[in-house]
Amino acid sequence: MTALARETTGEMMLRRLRSPAAWRETVDIFAILTAASLPWSTSLAGIFNVLMLLCMVPFLDVRTFLQSLKRPICLAPIALVLLALVGTLWSDAAWGARLHAVNPTMKLLVLPVLLYHFERSPRGRWIFVAFLVSCALLSVMSWLVAFYPNLALKTDPAERGIFVKNYIDQSQEFALCAVALAYPIVMLLREKRYWLAGLLTALALGFFVNMTFVVVSRTALVTIPIMFGVFALLHLKGRSIALISAGLLAVAVLAWQASPYLRHTAERFSDDYTRYVEKGEPTSLGLRLEFWRKSLGFFAEAPIKGHGTGSTRGLFERVATPGGLYQASAEVIGNPHNQTLNVAVQWGLIGIAVLYAIWILHLRLFRGDGLANWIGLLVVVQNVFTSLFNSHLFDFHEGWMYVIGVGVAGGMVLRAQQPQAKMGEAGS
Repeated sequence: MTALARETTGEMMLRRLRSPAAWRETVDIFAILTAASLPWSTSLAGIFNVLMLLCMVPFLDVRTFLQSLKRPICLAPIALVLLALVGTLWSDAAWGARLHAVNPTMKLLVLPVLLYHFERSPRGRWIFVAFLVSCALLSVMSWLVAFYPNLALKTDPAERGIFVKNYIDQSQEFALCAVALAYPIVMLLREKRYWLAGLLTALALGFFVNMTFVVVSRTALVTIPIMFGVFALLHLKGRSIALISAGLLAVAVLAWQASPYLRHTAERFSDDYTRYVEKGEPTSLGLRLEFWRKSLGFFAEAPIKGHGTGSTRGLFERVATPGGLYQASAEVIGNPHNQTLNVAVQWGLIGIAVLYAIWILHLRLFRGDGLANWIGLLVVVQNVFTSLFNSHLFDFHEGWMYVIGVGVAGGMVLRAQQPQAKMGEAGS
């Protein structure tokens, strides 16, 4: 009986190893684990992502996959990676710096893979649920760390309420989740499913309360109203926009009055600017203005193809003025904290054209209605506007948020279009 059971188990394992459906389920599981681990650990997210890609190999239809790569939404990110590789040929940086600068672009190669897989998988929504639940748990942990700082794995006392990573990454996650919930909340209210709508509303408010009283990045403060504006224009009517805008304004005023931390964060904009202009102090805003000013100069020197991959730090070293009156001008960095300038310095107008093609093509992908379209659109909009102040497409955390968000949501959208396309063919 035991031998028979063993034989049966072995046969089942063998059948599962030979089953494309079983491998697809395994890929979905690792995709869920990647999304769930991203708010907590870069290492775990990287490991699960590699396992996900490896599990795709046994059942991959190479011909169909290569055919899918010909779509513009796939070609554009691939083109940026190829440009980074080719750009090493005319850079004067050390080869170690050149190859290191290629690395941030490599994650974009995973995007076409996710588009291909989730065009065929019915489990795309679970990836977003996993990310939302993970961020909700991180929000709870953030409150605990705010009251009990010894629980934090981070040792920086300035980053209050941060258990892992940093306040910029955490704010990006919470802002994306909070605004993304607006769509299902409105849909549930229209269906009169008030309990579930109330639960999601409480969850969204939990993210906003955390950002109001614990910690928030100034980038999130700027981009949240923009994301809400996009939602209002797409999914609300004039009267609803007026009522909700009035409500949000009242909540914002209340939060402003109730949270000294929020006021301090917002007031730092003008304070940082004044200290930079008058004294040349290396404040957060001042350094960005300094980086942008110098980067525009570098771009003007080589406007077509740029200075090459990995050249940015060397260019900043060349124009640094240590020991001068203006301390900000002595700073040397390999990232100008603006995605467009980051690309422009290295690859010129060619790089800018490819970067903007990525954003525009992905925005066009999510023109329709539905949850997947809304999440995908929001991910792109957030990345575009936060990339005014950071190089978020190349940063590890925000870059993977973009790749996973656009890859999974885009695959879901393409999957939803398949029956419509077949119906259209039948009708013609």
